[in-house]
Amino acid sequence: MSTSTHVFRVEGMHCGSCPLLIDDTLEDLPGVSRSHTELKAGRSTVTLDATRTDLQQVIDTITGLGYSVAVQP
Repeated sequence: MSTSTHVFRVEGMHCGSCPLLIDDTLEDLPGVSRSHTELKAGRSTVTLDATRTDLQQVIDTITGLGYSVAVQP
């Protein structure tokens, strides 16, 4: 298993429950070992096994929750 960490800019979070929802949902994806979302910073840091989950799946999952998301360089 080869893991990598990616940072995503997340917009549309408005309360403390938003990061919890994002993290709980992302950590249910196969291959995501850790997700840490910060409300004030507007970002989500995700550690994943790219052979099981790719960046587009992470983006689609966050977007499906109603947030705008983009990969940060």
